[in-house]
Amino acid sequence: MKLLTATDAYIARLVFFPLVGTLILAAMLLVLDKMLRLFDFVAAEGGPVSVVWRMLANLLPEYLSLGIPIGLLLGILLAFRKLAMSSELDVFRAVGLSYTRLLRVPYMFAVGLMLVNLALVGYIQPKARYAYEELGFELRSGALGASIKVGEFTQLGDRMTLRIEQSRDGGRELYGIFVRAEAKSGTSLSVTAERGKFLATDDPNTIIFRLTNGTLVHDSPDYKTPRVLTFSNHDLPIDLPKIESFRRRGGGKDREYTIPELVRIGTDASIPEAQRNQTRANFHFRMVEVVMMLLMPLLAVALAIPPKRSTSALGVFLSIVMIVTYHKINEYGEDVGALGLVDPIIALWVPFALFSALIAWMYYQVAFVPGGQPIGALEKVFAKSGAAVRGLFSFGRKRSFQE
Repeated sequence: MKLLTATDAYIARLVFFPLVGTLILAAMLLVLDKMLRLFDFVAAEGGPVSVVWRMLANLLPEYLSLGIPIGLLLGILLAFRKLAMSSELDVFRAVGLSYTRLLRVPYMFAVGLMLVNLALVGYIQPKARYAYEELGFELRSGALGASIKVGEFTQLGDRMTLRIEQSRDGGRELYGIFVRAEAKSGTSLSVTAERGKFLATDDPNTIIFRLTNGTLVHDSPDYKTPRVLTFSNHDLPIDLPKIESFRRRGGGKDREYTIPELVRIGTDASIPEAQRNQTRANFHFRMVEVVMMLLMPLLAVALAIPPKRSTSALGVFLSIVMIVTYHKINEYGEDVGALGLVDPIIALWVPFALFSALIAWMYYQVAFVPGGQPIGALEKVFAKSGAAVRGLFSFGRKRSFQE
């Protein structure tokens, strides 16, 4: 017996293309929204454009983990809606294929994508998030400017000394600058400048010190007298010293822990209870978000099939509302569990159980109750509400004409 029939292959094609399209669209919208803010951030910190792409690459696992459930839900929903609107679904039912049988391929997608999402949120995303935070730290540090003390001589590497009179904006703007650098050949460079700032480069080991309105004195054993140059802008390359290392991964940020690390911390009695509550809440939040994907095919089918002679797309709208609402409820449950107000298991798995029961009921109505479409009643409510609103407007127009 073949695992996949021609019908299964046909349904797989119908599901695959809207699934991938929705996933790419959702990820792109999230990336574009973040990209604009990252360009502003990197420009303000004086970093190269390449840092933006590295930061976005580290955010991609997080965006994919958000987009995969939406893509799965809409891919299956649009596929079954097409089957219902073209009466192909009636044909499948007439030849003895139940909804449960037709869901074989959607559940293959669901299980596969659930495992992908588990790998993302459980292992890849925490490390990528840490790398993202580290890049931000390196840019903010300017990190060099923030570590230089006003009025003191600071050694940069083996052969460069720096002194500043004033520091503003967390070390991003420096004033009253004196720099002296010496080479092994005996050549020396002394620079005074009104102000300056550090700029990152594509080379992680080198930084540019951009000086404004100053004087440069270049001396060498080959020169009879030192050469003096005044400038309005001058870029001085500096080998970046090890001033401050970034914190270790995690460091109290639960999103940077992998699932095994969350389990270890959450069960360690030697760790303060407040931290254990936060860790347990984050662990259960990730798990309910992943496990919920197994219910997506049932929800998609329940909302995909409109009543007869109806072309309403209410199910598509309602599916997005339901999944976003459930995600927000989970976020609230995580916050409540992290504060220790409610046990994280109750705060996150009780809403999951209630949502699962609602989805199971909706699917039962479609699959086993003749003529039972959950969105049919909602369509009637929306239709009556729309008629009532139109009636109020038409009544208002009639009164205005009479007056």
